[in-house]
Amino acid sequence: MLIARERELKEIKELCNSKKFEFLVMYGRRRVGKTEILKEISKEFNTIFFSAQEKNDLLNLSDFSEILRKHFKENYLPTFNNWENAFRYFAEKVKKGKREILIIDEFPYIANENATIKSVIQHIIDHDLKNENVMLVLCGSSVSSMEEGVLGSKSPLYGRATSKMEIKPLDYLDAFKFMGQYSLVDKFLTYGILGGIPHYLLQFDYKKDIIKNIGNSILKNNSILRDEPQTLLRMELREPATYNSILEAISSSRNRLNEISNCIHEESNKCLKYINTLKNIRIVEKQSPAGEKNDTKKSLYEISDNFIYFWYKFIFKNKSYYELLPPEKAAKEIYDELSNYMGKVFEKISLQYMLRLAKNGKLPFVPQSFGKWWGNNKKIKKQDDIDILMISKDKKQGIFCECKFKNEKVSMSEYQDLILASENFTNLTNKYYYIVSKSGFSKEVEKLKSKNLRLVSLEDMVK
Repeated sequence: MLIARERELKEIKELCNSKKFEFLVMYGRRRVGKTEILKEISKEFNTIFFSAQEKNDLLNLSDFSEILRKHFKENYLPTFNNWENAFRYFAEKVKKGKREILIIDEFPYIANENATIKSVIQHIIDHDLKNENVMLVLCGSSVSSMEEGVLGSKSPLYGRATSKMEIKPLDYLDAFKFMGQYSLVDKFLTYGILGGIPHYLLQFDYKKDIIKNIGNSILKNNSILRDEPQTLLRMELREPATYNSILEAISSSRNRLNEISNCIHEESNKCLKYINTLKNIRIVEKQSPAGEKNDTKKSLYEISDNFIYFWYKFIFKNKSYYELLPPEKAAKEIYDELSNYMGKVFEKISLQYMLRLAKNGKLPFVPQSFGKWWGNNKKIKKQDDIDILMISKDKKQGIFCECKFKNEKVSMSEYQDLILASENFTNLTNKYYYIVSKSGFSKEVEKLKSKNLRLVSLEDMVK
């Protein structure tokens, strides 16, 4: 059963039920669940589903020919000698007939081997399909290949797509749907470890505790997740060694370009090239202080995927050490460090929560800019940071949010630190404060709760 993809299924079904030509370009990083969504669609609609493979052009064309033969119930259909003939055959078969949906999964595998395929499809759309009761879906895991090679202005297919859809990792609330009867704290911890990739979430046995799952599903030699980030890099990239070094540096809090460059002993320009590639495949993201320009020199780089961050933080540099320990003992050592690890992750989860409130009209205003803020606090004349800062469109209102995933209650001094950090923003005339806490709040802080100060528990985050 497909979990937590109701919105995506609804949007694609609307296209499937359309009576006119539709061309959907669908993409998203590997393991995010694209193929499972398309398979679900295939159960309900009249679909030709072809999944390209990483092999030469003639073999993929042969496989496509066989798929067409079976779908149109031809007793014999020779392998087409080129893609144009194959698509012309398809176009002839669908003319003025019942609605046909043609899905080509992992389209970049074909495009990488045959530079003319996009021009062929463009010609068939323009001359044969655009007035037919047909839906074409091109899907791929290479985000840059789909965004630039299919949707981009230099692509022959530019302007032909009627819809595009990036399948993104699940947010924490949807990920929790995989986790059965886990306690609320364990659900947050598990999301912190595995993130929102359905393939990863399915690897844990939620009848077992987190320590056993780390041991069985991540550390054991035969476990699927043991070398998953390495497998992912090898599938996507050349020279994985440099990418490994960059990801290890970022996971060790070397987040600025010059820090990464110094850490891995490479020139900054070369590092930036590799980082941009990691951004394109949705593994790394660039962050600038909320409310400031994206090109600011204060920008940082973070690993956007929780599991990849977890893996490089704990597994990559300690692999040989953990192999000398029984998996459960190694897992226990990792588990004991999770509270510190969760600090940064919990900020990201809390931002998801705050944005959900914004979408539902439950914040004092709709923010135009949002995210973490860091920089010089002129009030206290030293470096400072705010876990989440949200600023209104008119730049007169601000929300200041502190996020704490620790076993102690939020103290008065932590509340005062948040107030002090907000005083740096003298241009904001209306200020609101949110504190999100795993373990609650001291009595002194509880007494301060008001319209301008919201205290948020883990239970509040799942309402």
